[in-house]
Amino acid sequence: MLTFAANVLFKVVWNTMLLDSGVFLGNKILDVVFIAWFSAQFYKVISSVLMEGQINIRRLWDTGGMPSSHSATVTSLATCVGLIEGWGSSEFAMATIFAAVVMYDAAGIRRAAGKQAGVLNKIIERLTHKIEEKIHDERLKELLGHTPFEVMIGASLGVLVGFVMEGYLLT
Repeated sequence: MLTFAANVLFKVVWNTMLLDSGVFLGNKILDVVFIAWFSAQFYKVISSVLMEGQINIRRLWDTGGMPSSHSATVTSLATCVGLIEGWGSSEFAMATIFAAVVMYDAAGIRRAAGKQAGVLNKIIERLTHKIEEKIHDERLKELLGHTPFEVMIGASLGVLVGFVMEGYLLT
């Protein structure tokens, strides 16, 4: 299964490199950003196989965890813009500020919201047990944000994908 997915990804990347314009809306930057996002999310699936011994395909769409796909996405965007428009361009400056805001949010606000969800889940569980009446049917999602390390690894992945795909972007 994993070999099949890796082969499909390789074929998509290879065939995309042969095109004059990008696959997504004719935009090569969107192609590279998708590859960065997919790489981060696919790593989460692979790590679930290694850690849990089973494929958890939901990790392709889940938030949180290692690496941060949000960080990979926005840093690959900024890298692509820098490569195409120039490192001193206004477009690169905007993409970099956007990336910084997203990464700050992932490691700060969203992570704090996940911690708060964990506290609320414990309160609801204990209160439900104490009054013997169900208060809420489902647990709140706790894995929302990222540790600073997960953000850094995701950001590094995004920059790496951007530079690896430089030849594709500039053709």
